Amino acid sequence: MVNKSNEKKDSPIGDIIKKVVSVGVGAAFMTEESVKKILEDLPLPKDIISGLVQNAKGAKEDFTNGIREEVKSYFSKLDATKIVSEILDHYDVEVEAKFKFKKKAETKN
Repeated sequence: MVNKSNEKKDSPIGDIIKKVVSVGVGAAFMTEESVKKILEDLPLPKDIISGLVQNAKGAKEDFTNGIREEVKSYFSKLDATKIVSEILDHYDVEVEAKFKFKKKAETKN
């Protein structure tokens, strides 16, 4: 037996807040147009939607800048000479190549 008094139904405002939060979290992986398309379905004023799109754009830029800095920091600590030496000491290098010569198109001068 289900007690209906304990069941909670989301209000339309709750649904809107959930959608806005989920868009904010996923904005780093979405294009600006995707964010706009999702938000335009919500009954929100245009200035709020514009603000959310700008925030999403800023979040995406912050996310990508953070990743870029982490990767840059990681690679700056690597010793490329040591890595290449270890690879050459432990592995044989095999190169397969195919060369094809194509005649150049005649140009009219």
